[in-house]
Amino acid sequence: MSNIGLIIEEKAADIGNFLVGRLLPFREKRAVGPFVFIDHMGPSELKDYQNLDVPPHPHIGLSTLTYLLEGSIFHRDSIGSAIEIKPGAVNWMTAGKGVVHSERTPEYLRHSDKRLHGFQIWVGLPKHLEQTEPSFHHIEADEIPTWEEDGIQYKLIAGEAFGRTSAVPVHSKLFFIEIKTKEAKKISIGKDLYGEAAMYVLDGTVSTEGNTYGSKQLMIAKDTKLCEFDMSENGTVYLFGGEPFDEERFIFWNFVNSDKELLDQAKVNWNDQNHDAFPLVPGDEKEYVPLPKAILNRK
Repeated sequence: MSNIGLIIEEKAADIGNFLVGRLLPFREKRAVGPFVFIDHMGPSELKDYQNLDVPPHPHIGLSTLTYLLEGSIFHRDSIGSAIEIKPGAVNWMTAGKGVVHSERTPEYLRHSDKRLHGFQIWVGLPKHLEQTEPSFHHIEADEIPTWEEDGIQYKLIAGEAFGRTSAVPVHSKLFFIEIKTKEAKKISIGKDLYGEAAMYVLDGTVSTEGNTYGSKQLMIAKDTKLCEFDMSENGTVYLFGGEPFDEERFIFWNFVNSDKELLDQAKVNWNDQNHDAFPLVPGDEKEYVPLPKAILNRK
């Protein structure tokens, strides 16, 4: 009996200058562990006149994780954070009761050719933290646990696994892992994982149970403990998952919560530009992403 419960092929979504691979949520699978939303961003070649410009927009009830493979993004938020994220580092922003942030190409790169490639991820918060005060943490690349075993390179981007803990201050039991191979290798890590698990193939191929899967595919395991697969040479995969929450998480636009009434109130607050609920972003106060009208009346 196959351990692969569901194969999700990356769906391309056009967002500005970018082709973003929407991995979660999916009709058959709304979340994996506490992970409720994953975008594979790029890789995109940007000309000297093209830039990433995502104006201030709101979140509630989640933490955002930005992890770049190439390029650079300048992050500003309503907490007062203003920092450039580069490849290998992690931006971890916990929205709690409400936060606003913008993501733009840094000023010094705005008039040159550039590349942008990475992941943008939403992680649901435990119910008792959904209304917590917002917070932001930037973790440099050299603070992320990285090691090699039998010619296999591992990186624990967030969470806990393999008896290690990432410096990213997560709020529930989860893992986000990068595995790289130069030569073909058999990977058997089920004993180190827990809860629910999914694997995204970025480079190369993965073979398991007589089937081979290429890039742009997300595989969700039926039984995390049976997580065993063969990676091709020059392969890169990402595993993410963890303990799921007891309560369902609802998503409306940029808002995540277990309480639909809080989602409805957030929609009204943002639509009305209530700056008590959603403060302005220092240094980026002149524009914002309006609430889609189709979202406002949706229940």
